[in-house]
Amino acid sequence: MSEFLSGVATCWDIYGTSYLWGAYRTLVISFVGTVIGCVIGFIVGIIQTIPVAKNDSVFKKAVLKVIRVILRVYVEVFRGTPMIVQAVFIYFGMRMVFDISMSMWVAAFFIVSINTGAYMAETVRGGILSIDSGQTEGAKAIGMTHVQTMLHVILPQAFRNIIPQIGNNFIINIKDTSVLSVISITDLFFVHKSVVGALYLYFQSASIVMAIYLTMTLTASFLLRRLERKLDGDDSFDLATTDTLTHTSGLTNYHVPTKREV
Repeated sequence: MSEFLSGVATCWDIYGTSYLWGAYRTLVISFVGTVIGCVIGFIVGIIQTIPVAKNDSVFKKAVLKVIRVILRVYVEVFRGTPMIVQAVFIYFGMRMVFDISMSMWVAAFFIVSINTGAYMAETVRGGILSIDSGQTEGAKAIGMTHVQTMLHVILPQAFRNIIPQIGNNFIINIKDTSVLSVISITDLFFVHKSVVGALYLYFQSASIVMAIYLTMTLTASFLLRRLERKLDGDDSFDLATTDTLTHTSGLTNYHVPTKREV
C-alpha cells in the first residue's frame, strides 16, 4: 500500500497541473458538445414531429419526406457507431476523401456535437410526443399556429421532461471524450497515457484519473438535480379541497348553509 500511495504522490507532484488542465479541457469539450448537440437534437426532433395534413400540398409532403429520411439516416448512423470510429472517420477521412482539413479541436467539438445531437433527436421527439395532444388542439382552438404552439406550449413542457436526459448525455460526454485521444486531443485520458509512458505507473495514474472523472460526474449530477428542483417550482400550494362544491380554481370553498342556518 505504501508503494502504491508513493506512486500516486509521485504522479501528482510531477503532473498534477497537467491532470487539472486535462480535466478542464474534458469539461469544455463535453459542455460545448452537449449544448450544440441539444440544439441539433431540438431541430431534428421538431422537424420529425411536423404534422402533415391531408390537404397539404404534394410539394410539402415530398420535401418533408426527403428531409426526414436524411435525418433518420443521420440519427441511425451516429447512434449505431462508436464515437472513436466517428472521430477517426471525420478527422482523418474528411482530409483524405474530401480534402477538408480540420484542426483537432474543431474536430473534437464537431464529433461530440453531432454524436450528442443524434441521441438528443430521439429524446426530443419522444418528449414532444409525450405531451398530451389535447394541449395542441387547445392551442389551435385559440388561433395559435403550429410554430406558436411549439414555442409557447409544447417545447417548454417537453424541455422540462427531457432535462434528466440532457444531464445524462452531459455526464456520458465527460466520460466518452476519452476516446478523442485517438486524434491527439490532450484531455484527461491523454494526460494519463502520457504519464504512464513517462513514469510507468499505470495503476497509480489511473487511480488519479478515475477520482477526477468521478468528481466531475458527481458534481454535474448534483448541479443538474438542483436545476430540476428549481424548474419544478414551489410545492406550497393547494389545488383541491374536500368540498364537492369547490370552485374550479381549487382555492375557494363555496359555503353550504347548514339546517340550523336555514
